[in-house]
Amino acid sequence: MNGLDGTWNNFISSVSERINVGGVSTQSKISRRMSQSAVVEAIVRYGPISRASVSKLTGLSKQTISEIVGNLEADGWVRIVGQTAGHVGRRAVVYEIAPDAAIIASVDLGGTKVRVAVCDLTGAVLAESVEPTDQRGGYYVVDQVARMVRATADSSEPCDALRIAVVGVPGVPDGKSGAIYMAPNIEGLDQVNFAGVLNEQLGIEVLVENDVNLAALGEHWMDNRSDQDDLVFISVGTGIGAGIVVGGELLRGVSGAAGEIGFLPFGADPRDEHSQKIGALERVTATGAIIGGYRELTGEIRNVPAIFKLATTGDSAAKHVLDNIAYQIARAAAAIAAILDPSLIVVGGSIGAETELMKRIQRYVAACYPRDITIFPSQLGANAALAGGASIALSHLHISLFAEGQKGAEIYVPPPALESFKAVIS
Repeated sequence: MNGLDGTWNNFISSVSERINVGGVSTQSKISRRMSQSAVVEAIVRYGPISRASVSKLTGLSKQTISEIVGNLEADGWVRIVGQTAGHVGRRAVVYEIAPDAAIIASVDLGGTKVRVAVCDLTGAVLAESVEPTDQRGGYYVVDQVARMVRATADSSEPCDALRIAVVGVPGVPDGKSGAIYMAPNIEGLDQVNFAGVLNEQLGIEVLVENDVNLAALGEHWMDNRSDQDDLVFISVGTGIGAGIVVGGELLRGVSGAAGEIGFLPFGADPRDEHSQKIGALERVTATGAIIGGYRELTGEIRNVPAIFKLATTGDSAAKHVLDNIAYQIARAAAAIAAILDPSLIVVGGSIGAETELMKRIQRYVAACYPRDITIFPSQLGANAALAGGASIALSHLHISLFAEGQKGAEIYVPPPALESFKAVIS
């Protein structure tokens, strides 16, 4: 333990001396908020941990630590989990965040199915549910998500502690209207104040984010292959899109549409009316392109899993289709590398991480770009967006609870074990 992030340490050190326990000044309130959030971050990140160790990490006095930890314990947010050997044989009480003090919901809304995971304050999955997406779209989908979140929360313990829900959507959320744009796979989302209606139905805070952005954050949160903070996640499934993490932060762009690589102007004619709706690149890389490509070559209609299986058995048409798809995805990866030069590109989604496709993508990427591009399949598979939603929900909840929404506050919540998260979410 060598201290919290420099920003936190410097700020806390400068304001902690100005805390006036009996006063009500704005500076004192801000100081107490920042002090409390720093204590919580230390406990969340390094727990089980003693108060003395928290004091060393944060630079706050032992008296301040005792007061804050005592209040947190009394309110049920932290708990004693034992003792550890202290100096000269003394024993020190150690604390950790109370996992069951609150729960959060992470929702992955797709064109074919809706998945809901409810997690505790450590990110451990308590319950999950999956249903086919209501094909009527619009308000019907909002109603479905609300019902599933309530039912999944009710099946977990504690069922009455749901505080926040994060929903990943296959489009671009509009912060003003609440509508979801560029979501051709679910009708009517551009006519609904999605977050607003869901908030009314659930009675809790609701955050809505692009699903591929959440997947990028999920991969970044749980990544154990790289210590870099620049990552691009390419999702290939019903559609294709990318989530971009730069310096550990999500890059959304001025309108929130950063990463909509389905609209890159190559693959199909970008001027065609179909390209204007779903994107030129998406037309030659996603589910429809695989099924359509195989039909054009053979006259047969096969689903995507069948085509992948045929490719493994040597079917020339299936192999040709996957070669074409992989080449177009590799071109997109090369374009991303030329512009962003990320430390890692991750390919996932219901199709993207398939071995038969991934090995082709890696081969073509090497031929499309003069420098090495580190490109791996997703570690989380179909669970990436759920993991990203959980990471946002936990961080946001900790800040709202313990920093009282203080501007600039950051509380990093370590991820749960990768294998245990993947084992529960099936």
